[in-house]
This record gives sequence, C-alpha cells and structure tokens, in this order.
Amino acid sequence: MAVLIKGGTIVTAEHTWRADVLCDDGKIQAIDTDLDAPNGAEIVDAGGQFVMPGGIDPHTHMQLPFMGTVTSEDFETGTAAGLAGGTTMIIDFVIPNPQQNVMEAYNQWREWAEKSVADYSFHVAITWWDETVAADMETLVRKKGVNSFKHFMAYKGAIMADDEILVNSFSKAIELGAIVTCHAENGELVYTLQQKIYDMGITGPEGHPLSRPPEVEGEAANRAIRIAEVLGVPIYLVHNSCRQSLEAITRARNEGQRVYGEVLAGHLLVDDSVYRDKNFEVAAAHVMSPPFRSKEHQNALWHGLQSGNLQTTATDHCCFCADQKAAGKDDFRLIPNGTAGVENRMEVLWHHGVSTGRLTMNEFVAITSANAAKIFNVFPRKGNIAVGSDADIVVWDPEATKTISAKTHQQKIDFNIFEGMTVKGAASHTLSRGKVAYANGQLKTERGAGRYVDRPPYASYYDAIKKRREHNKPTAVKR
Repeated sequence: MAVLIKGGTIVTAEHTWRADVLCDDGKIQAIDTDLDAPNGAEIVDAGGQFVMPGGIDPHTHMQLPFMGTVTSEDFETGTAAGLAGGTTMIIDFVIPNPQQNVMEAYNQWREWAEKSVADYSFHVAITWWDETVAADMETLVRKKGVNSFKHFMAYKGAIMADDEILVNSFSKAIELGAIVTCHAENGELVYTLQQKIYDMGITGPEGHPLSRPPEVEGEAANRAIRIAEVLGVPIYLVHNSCRQSLEAITRARNEGQRVYGEVLAGHLLVDDSVYRDKNFEVAAAHVMSPPFRSKEHQNALWHGLQSGNLQTTATDHCCFCADQKAAGKDDFRLIPNGTAGVENRMEVLWHHGVSTGRLTMNEFVAITSANAAKIFNVFPRKGNIAVGSDADIVVWDPEATKTISAKTHQQKIDFNIFEGMTVKGAASHTLSRGKVAYANGQLKTERGAGRYVDRPPYASYYDAIKKRREHNKPTAVKR
C-alpha cells in the first residue's frame, strides 16, 4: 500500500523545505507540494512536524554471545525498539571466536538476523589471522556485501587483535576496497590495570573506569590511526569516549588522513559518577567499554561533533539485565560489558543537541543517518529523502515530550542509562521500506520484514590510492 506523508517539512543533511512525500513499493516515489494520494493510500499527517531520513545506528550488538552469556536483546526486539525511536537501520557485528571460521560465524549471524523487523547490515570482526581469514575477507567483500572489518584492540585472551593482526587485516582491506574499524583500548594495559586494581581490594564497579583510563584509549587510537596511515587504508574509530582519542583523530584529519570518528549518545550525556553509586545494580548497569567519562570529556566530544571531527553517533546497544550483570558481584572484571540505547539515541540527541543550539537540524540528520550512510557506502539509498531512495523515514514531532524509563521503553532490558530524563522531540511515525512500522506510540512491526543491506566496496577511492602509490613508488639507487 502506498503511503503519503502530507504537510511536513523535509529535513536532510543539506536542505530544509516544505513538501509531501509519496512512498510505494519500498521507495520514495515522489516529492512535491500538494501531492494527491493514490487510491487506497495511507495518509500520514505531518503538519507541524519534520520529515527526516530514518536513523542509522552503525554500532549495535543484538543477540551477542559475550563474557559467558548472551545479550537479552535479539534482532527482532532490538530493531523494533529502534523503530520506536526513529532508527530504521542498524549495522551490527559478526564476531568470530578466535580460530573460528569467519564465514561460519557470518552465516550464523545472518541466520539470527532473519527475524529483524527493520533493515540491517554487518561489520565483520577480525579476531585472528591466517590465510583462510584473508580468503574469507575477500568472499565477504566480493560476494556478501560487507565493506567494513572490526578490530578489538582490547579483551586480551579473547577477541583482542594485536598489531600483527591489525597489519595483516588492514593490508587486506586496502586491497579489497574495504574500510577498517577499531575499538581503541590498549588491551595489554587494561589487563595489567585490572589485575592491579583488583589486587588492591577494589572489586566493585568503581574499578572498571579505573582500569580503563582515557590514556589507554588515546594510545590505542593513535596507534591504529598511524598503522592505517602507513598502509593507506581509511579507518573508522568506534565509540570515542575521551579527549585523547578525539585529539588523535583531529590531528590525523588535519594532516589529510581519512579518519572517521563515532561517539555514543551515552558518552555525550552520562558521566563517570554512575560507577560510584552505592547500589551495585545501578553501578554495574553502566559498565561498558570504554567507560563513561568526566564532564570534561563530554564537553570535548560535543565540540568534536560540532567541528565535524566526529561524524557519527551510535549506541553500542548491548543489553545485559541485572541477573547477568550479577556475575561480577565480587569482581568487576566479570561484569558483562554493555548498555542499551537504540530506542533513545535520536530523542536525547535532539533534546540536548538541536534544542540547546549545539546542533542544527541538518547537522542532526548528518550525525544520525547521512554520514553513516556515506561512510559505509549506502548513500543515497539510505540516509536521504530523495526520489528513488529507500522509504526509511521518521516523522519527527518537535513538540512531543516523554520521560525515558525502563518501565515504558521497548528495549528488552531492565535498565535505561537515561532513566528519568525528560526529552522534547520524538518520532510520531516511523516508516520502514515504505510501511508505517510505528505510529503514535504503537509498534506495527512484522517479524522478518527487515532486509539485509549490501554495502559495496569503495572502488574509486582505492583506485586513487593505488595510482598515488604507483606515482610515489621508490626507485632503487644504482651504485
């Protein structure tokens, strides 16, 4: 059935104008003033509201096996929660165990994701290395629509990628036309500090941020960036939480390097005082990596968004309930790392970004959808309001108010890091592939309606890199 969005103001990353939007067959079919509704079309009244590209959360972990348990949110419930908050696409992570065949892991995640109610794609983590991994990377890029590979520089003894893995994987990525992404924390330092702090008798959640200070993140960010610089591969750093990693990104971008930075809504708004809460459940609920930082770092991250040195916002949506977090009751090192946010990202960013003047509406669209679509090569199919683009659209009511709470959210978790926060501005309607999937507080989702999104490699950029290398190739000195 066709859907006509009537009377709204369209906002993209570049433009703002009044027009109606006609959606049919999963695509935007027409954009104009005073469009007529086809016979039988559903009409969405967007008067007084903004019509924007649906959000893209480029960093989620649905149904993730991690630290001896599995996240409470699966692909169906997680993508549904996203739709309730205006997010119409996620990019999740395939994370093979060390020595696990990469394609085996990829196929397992694809199977888990078949129940998604909104569109999804995958980054694939490189957690070990041999020639079979290189071959699987090629298969993923050439045949499976994957163009990004993740590297965890933390979690020693589990999924940590050391420098040898980084060099091998980065080199293969540049060959294939893929981008590399990194979780930047020095795993050796974290491991050492965790043991030291635990031996000092600090066993509660307050030990978590002490074992992962900002310098640990800054060092790893700079190292990953410099390895990428030498090899000539673009790099995307996930969940930057501190001034030190932002400075590493800014410095490299000022030097002309292709470096992109992501920040979580939580890192912009939640500070490290949460780890000193006397209630273990509250403090443990906030344990994620990198940890929440002091307000000094929050201010720096907002400035990073405003300056364009951070391009995307995400959630690292990774849900563990109180009974799962209790595994670390006597040892902070055993608390499963992760918090939620896919449902509230756009609401809190609008309230604390647009409504405060930190961000324009167009910048809001850029950091919640368009930039991610461009960096991961699905623009203008996603992240845009244009004829021919996917009809993934959020109708945004700037006057709507709500108080965020675990008692009322759609996310499948018993805690919300934004608990009690009242926000102004929220989705009234969310369209996924041209169908109204959320309307005025009610989900209208269909299990399995989400589709896997292929993301092609970056041929033109990499061809340019190869030409530059040929031009600058050193010549042997005759003696």
